[in-house]
Amino acid sequence: MTRLMLFLAALTAALFVTSLAIGPADAGFGKSLGALLADDGTPFTLVMREIRLPRALLAMMIGASLGLAGAAMQGYLRNPLAEPGLIGVSSSAALGAVISLQTGFAAAFALALPLSALATSLVGVLLVLTLAGTRGASMTLILAGIAISAMAGALTSLTLNLSPNPYATSEIVFWMMGSLADRSLLHVYLALPFMAVGWVLLGTLGRGLDALTLGEDAASSMGINLTRLRLALVVGTSCVVGAGTAVAGAIGFVGLVVPHILRPFVGGRPSRLLWASALGGAALVLAADILVRVVLPQKDLKIGVVMALIGAPLFLHLIYKTRSELA
Repeated sequence: MTRLMLFLAALTAALFVTSLAIGPADAGFGKSLGALLADDGTPFTLVMREIRLPRALLAMMIGASLGLAGAAMQGYLRNPLAEPGLIGVSSSAALGAVISLQTGFAAAFALALPLSALATSLVGVLLVLTLAGTRGASMTLILAGIAISAMAGALTSLTLNLSPNPYATSEIVFWMMGSLADRSLLHVYLALPFMAVGWVLLGTLGRGLDALTLGEDAASSMGINLTRLRLALVVGTSCVVGAGTAVAGAIGFVGLVVPHILRPFVGGRPSRLLWASALGGAALVLAADILVRVVLPQKDLKIGVVMALIGAPLFLHLIYKTRSELA
């Protein structure tokens, strides 16, 4: 376990530094890092601190958040197909962003769009908690999340359908693909407090999730408060997923695939998988964002599209492998 964590930490750090050094400006690692650490009086320092650094930080933060939330959700539901968007937070956040773009509110000031997305994600999680109840079973939580997700998706489609402005529609479609381009430190400062709260809540669920592998009755007999556990899971997932969707749009498959890949290396224990998935998710999103800038540097390739192209085949392979093992 220690070797795995050290490997993932080293990989994430290497990808983070690589992300800082990649861009349209022709500069090597030394010059890039030098301009970041010390103001050399050239515009390149501004490029490093205001463009590349926020992008790399957001990639690491969002990847870690999705990986951690995915591992927690799969551990709680005891279902390897569970993923962070299951409770409808990402769909609710997307609805808020779409409404702000459609109404022109997003043009009012720089943070109008992410703030709108955060507001609707909060409404979404409150509706999920209300529908699921404080003592409902995990199946009730799943059904409530699916219902809210479906409603938010329908309202998003309705907004697009009734949009009289083709430019707003185009902007909405591109935003929903997910991107880390043109993000600033303001977006980092907006997302970080919510994500930090989510990291703390989800990171403390390890003992409860380990107990849940024996069943809810056994976990209760071991002193685990299942109501508190579920509340921490839903609020923590909402914080990290809502904040990530608000600042970068929809980025899928991270919370679904990363725990699958790392589970065999941690002995299947949910408590060990939480932070391993956080580091793995950060590395995966950093790598995907590097691919976006390397493969088609002249095109505005969206990271959500790249993650889907990477994640979907990998997930299909994992399904086939699981089916073969069970046969």
